[in-house]
Amino acid sequence: RLGVSLQACLLQIAGYRNLIAEVEKLRREPYDSENPQHEEMLLKLWKCLKPNSPLKARISKQWCEIGFQGDDPKTDFRGMGLLGLYNLVYFAEWDTEIAQQVLTDSLHPKYSQLSKAEWEKKKFDKAIGYSFAIVGINITDLAYNLLVSGALKTHFYNVAPEAPTLTHFQQTFCYLMHEFHKFWIDEDPLDIMEFNRVREKFYKRILRQLQNPEMALCPHFAASESLINM
Repeated sequence: RLGVSLQACLLQIAGYRNLIAEVEKLRREPYDSENPQHEEMLLKLWKCLKPNSPLKARISKQWCEIGFQGDDPKTDFRGMGLLGLYNLVYFAEWDTEIAQQVLTDSLHPKYSQLSKAEWEKKKFDKAIGYSFAIVGINITDLAYNLLVSGALKTHFYNVAPEAPTLTHFQQTFCYLMHEFHKFWIDEDPLDIMEFNRVREKFYKRILRQLQNPEMALCPHFAASESLINM
């Protein structure tokens, strides 16, 4: 029994190192608009998030509707490379209902329950939300830092009976996206300029949670059921 336990531990340790290498490779690979696979993934992201709104052109202001900064999303992936796109597509494909709801919330005015007259009187012109895709890339950076620092070891040792995979990492991203969205709403920031403050506070909360040896950052959707060892 001791031998089996030792072997499992070694598999998890080696698996964690391999996962870091795989994630790092994706992070370092830039988005290439000449690569058909990259383009296919980007279009898949749109279709998952906006299934009833066809994209009129590859270069389009429509991309701003899902939280990119300009007409061509490729420029927004510079910080996290393909890793940011992989995570966003996974979230949109496997946790579609939550992803679409988070996107919708991010676009809504902060005080949408007010009448137009009340809105103008109070001069609330800020959105509650944020740029969905940009925040997704930012949360990818947060997940990446948790991984390379070793902070996710406890989580992965609890959810991956043998060795953590890229899918485990992407599911962790889904959890972080969902939790950050709720955290953002609870924090009730005045505007997007407070993003870094809220993000740092959220990051510290996740670190505290991961200090619990039984902690598992598990998203609650069907795609994770076969992978989480609870």
